[in-house]
Amino acid sequence: MIVASVVLAVLVAGGFGVLIHAVSTLNDATAGEARAKDVTAATLRLEKLVVDLETGFRGFVLSGNERVLEPYTRARAELPRRLQEFERLSAMDPAQKRSAQRLVGQIHEYVDGYLVYLVEIARTNLAAVRTPEATVLEKRQTDVIRGRFSKYLAAEDALAAASAASAQSESDQAIRVAIGGLVVSTLFIILFGLYLARSTAEPVRAVSTAATRLAEGDLSVRLPEQGPGEVGALTTAFNRMAGRLEHGRAELEAQNTKLRESERRKSELVSIVSHELRTPLASVLGFTSLLLNRGIEPKDQRRYLEIIDAQGRRLSLLLNDFLDVEKLEEGELELAQEMIDMGIVIGEQVQLFEGQSVNHRLDVVLPTEPLPVRGDPNRLAQVVGNLLSNAIKYSPDGGTVEVVGEQDENLVRVSVRDHGLGIPDELQTRVFGKFFRGDAGASGIPGSGLGLTISRSVVEAHGGRISFESASGKGSVFWLELPIAANDR
Repeated sequence: MIVASVVLAVLVAGGFGVLIHAVSTLNDATAGEARAKDVTAATLRLEKLVVDLETGFRGFVLSGNERVLEPYTRARAELPRRLQEFERLSAMDPAQKRSAQRLVGQIHEYVDGYLVYLVEIARTNLAAVRTPEATVLEKRQTDVIRGRFSKYLAAEDALAAASAASAQSESDQAIRVAIGGLVVSTLFIILFGLYLARSTAEPVRAVSTAATRLAEGDLSVRLPEQGPGEVGALTTAFNRMAGRLEHGRAELEAQNTKLRESERRKSELVSIVSHELRTPLASVLGFTSLLLNRGIEPKDQRRYLEIIDAQGRRLSLLLNDFLDVEKLEEGELELAQEMIDMGIVIGEQVQLFEGQSVNHRLDVVLPTEPLPVRGDPNRLAQVVGNLLSNAIKYSPDGGTVEVVGEQDENLVRVSVRDHGLGIPDELQTRVFGKFFRGDAGASGIPGSGLGLTISRSVVEAHGGRISFESASGKGSVFWLELPIAANDR
């Protein structure tokens, strides 16, 4: 029995050692996956900054508007920290470290040695940076950087795959050895009686089976945390390890989903921007070319300049809408908290829109008492302006637009009614959707399809709600309700 006990002790110790090695290997694999995730995330964040730099610069070159440089300015301010983070995370692997250093150097050369000077030149001489040579040179540099990003991410994916494969192989081998040791140990355990068989062999066998399932990808497997001594500790450690692996995979999947959604939104925004900006930009360029290259009568010059001015303002409004939607989706829209009289806001907006169309008349009904709410006056004015603009646009034959502001119990209610085209029943569920315009585009009615989306987000951010009633061919009434400022009643 003493010899059997020694042999049994050796076998059991060996089995536990192999299992612990498997646990350690899986933990190392988890750490490697976490590092690879961090490196990938840092690389994607850095790549997004480079894209923002390029987007801001190109937008500025195209429009000449300093406000368009905001993505460039923000990205340039954040770039040093992201570069430092990228180099730090890449230092674990010598080859990736060298690749990262080359990529960082290329980015510095692009930004500090080229892009900064082009921006300064563009501020004084836009024509100099709009030349085909400048465009081709800038695109060549960004293509090189994108290529380096792609190669770096591919190399990182290859390293992660190789590490995971190695860890999987070692884990499988350890599990096989452990199973063999446990089977032999079971024969010796029978000599010690039924108690030892039930209290030691079965829990260890369960650990072995669970480890196999874990190695096959079933991260939900768990073990009852019971058993004497090291067996209980082993099941606890296994459950903790399996939980961490499952949590890590869930985080990685969530991150991948977020990245895919971000790419989808970016592609959608680029597609919409290119479509919506093409018409006004073509008008600006066309009439500018006429003014520059032909002898135009003074009266025609003024008319052309008025068209250019109108299209430029349209471009500005479109860009503001796009930026507002982006802020809303990223949760970055900031709202002031001021005491506001909605009656004053309505009156100011009505004055702005009066006279825009000789076929329309704005009929305003406001109480003598103030309509106090707390919020951002500029954003709420933007909402009222959107409703007025839509009422005028979607009443192409003219008529009266009725604007009513009133207090209803603890709410301030603003409604805008028109007697225009109305909204068909089958389209009403999509009215507040992003970029939705129904048949407006085919009817020649201008707009981006973002006004109501922004309006709903602003009203809801103020604790209110917005809705409408409409019938095709009979007009529409859009209304919003905001909580009254109770302390100022």
